[in-house]
Amino acid sequence: MTAQKGAAFLLKISDGAAPAVYQTVAGLRTTQLSVTGETVVVTSKDSAGWRELLSGAGVRAVSVSAAGIFLGSAAEAQVRANALAGTLDAYELSFEDGEKLRGAFLVQRLDYAGDFNGERNYTLQLESSGPVVPA
Repeated sequence: MTAQKGAAFLLKISDGAAPAVYQTVAGLRTTQLSVTGETVVVTSKDSAGWRELLSGAGVRAVSVSAAGIFLGSAAEAQVRANALAGTLDAYELSFEDGEKLRGAFLVQRLDYAGDFNGERNYTLQLESSGPVVPA
């Protein structure tokens, strides 16, 4: 197994068409994916002192964090509109090996910043709503 390039880890947003076409959210320099889950403990006297968890139970979630340079692309404008409206939208995470994950996400946070004589940059946080599945 070879190492994969971080530059090939892309965040894309759906154009809303059927079938959906995904556009890359331009200007991203860093992208991070976190999968979290809550556990359901079913430990009883029969567990012999060991904790037991219920497989398939609990709540799973996917969080995506990204940061980059604002370029004014249509995809960035759509992310901003979703953040302002609190709208769920379809996103895709694409990896160098061709693997893709798709799901509905809500923009949890969108920050813009800039320095005098510097570029305008942004950070965003997406939270999943419903299943995130391989595409």
